[in-house]
Amino acid sequence: MAKFHVAMFPWFAIGHITPFIHLANEFAIRGHKITILVPKRAQLQLQHLISLQPPHQDLISFISITVPHLQGLPPGAETASDVHIFSSHLLAAAMDLTRHQVESSLRSSKPDIVFYDFAHWVPDITSQMGIKAVCFSVVSASSLAIALVPARNVPVDRLITEDDMKEPPPGYPSSTVVLRGPEVRSLLFITLPFGDNGITFYGRVTTAMKNSDALCIRTCRELEGAFCDYMGAQFEKQVLLTGPLLPDTAADATTVSLEDRWAEWLGQFEPGSVVFCAFGSQHVLEKDQFRELVLGFELTGLPFLVALKPPVGCDTVEEALPEGFEERVKGRGVVYGGWVQQPLILGSPSVGCFVNHCGFGSMWESLMTDNQIVLVPHLGDQILNTKLLAGELKVAVEVEREENRWFSKESLSKAIKSVMDEDSEVGIMVRNNHATWRHLFRKPGFISSYIDRFVHNLEELVNHK
Repeated sequence: MAKFHVAMFPWFAIGHITPFIHLANEFAIRGHKITILVPKRAQLQLQHLISLQPPHQDLISFISITVPHLQGLPPGAETASDVHIFSSHLLAAAMDLTRHQVESSLRSSKPDIVFYDFAHWVPDITSQMGIKAVCFSVVSASSLAIALVPARNVPVDRLITEDDMKEPPPGYPSSTVVLRGPEVRSLLFITLPFGDNGITFYGRVTTAMKNSDALCIRTCRELEGAFCDYMGAQFEKQVLLTGPLLPDTAADATTVSLEDRWAEWLGQFEPGSVVFCAFGSQHVLEKDQFRELVLGFELTGLPFLVALKPPVGCDTVEEALPEGFEERVKGRGVVYGGWVQQPLILGSPSVGCFVNHCGFGSMWESLMTDNQIVLVPHLGDQILNTKLLAGELKVAVEVEREENRWFSKESLSKAIKSVMDEDSEVGIMVRNNHATWRHLFRKPGFISSYIDRFVHNLEELVNHK
């Protein structure tokens, strides 16, 4: 089997770079060479995800990309974690200004394939060099299919409206995984500028897909086959699937262990009794909603570990906590404002429930664990992922919200209790449904067979001149 050289240039966000690295590990295990182009601090932060098994790590190398500073970005900002979500368009513009660095790196490294997502200009470079360009989406096929397809018929002379978005595009293959009422507002950003020269988010992503040699989505046919077929038909492209693309946590545990502070804290509780909450590396709650969240955990009466960024206007999570909260939950509840080893915490025997935002990475991690799943989505793709898990597959429960998308401490507590009560009808239903899907995903060879087929399809793509 001929070996190929893959270059990767993901969007400057931890949630995007991470699955690119997981895919790089799979390539390396099969003997292929990988070069990853990312900002320096992202490389340092995620270096630990590289497979440590020799000789695999020797096949993966990094090239540091210097992110230029633009007015409006915080000094030294390199990834989406460094900027407010409403400044992401400036980070995209900064990414566009790295084009000459990327082109120079590709000319010197001479890869066979380049994987990218938001850098819509990559195919312009690769087509001149005889390199294949694969647009790799790390979000769900359903969120692509409902918003980022030609059939959406996005207006070019004005911003999109709620009326424009209230119905799915023609041919969209689900009546469950859809946005309803005020949820539609979560996708209105797609016609806002997102990068250099005024390109919109919709224009950026659809151009990236249209000009690729193949589309690649981090999903599997069993979960999103109809959406993948729809994407292929919309863009008239081959759609390659990587499967769940998650690391082997059992293997990781032999080389990386949970920090002592969390291992010891979790170890004092009964198996399956702790509720763990995390909302990803980018989302920041408003202070009032943050307080309502932690009060909801207090209200459950269950032990809990909440790992969130400090809310808007606060430097630490501690300063945002309600008065008397820390004393009241002392010994059973922790709110932490730093980074934690999410996969290892989810694998702790003490954890029994995962409250998360249903970002695509957390969605897959949820499905692969034994934990009950409670969802609090914030962004459009997260809401659609939640519809898939809670509405279609019925493996999770979504926290009820008011018309303005506010959730109360009572609604959060109610959702958690509904799945943590062993005698609850809802809890039994989602636990059984979850077990069925988890059994499929954990079946020996399921994940590796997806990667093997994927690599075989890439070989055919490389060899097809």
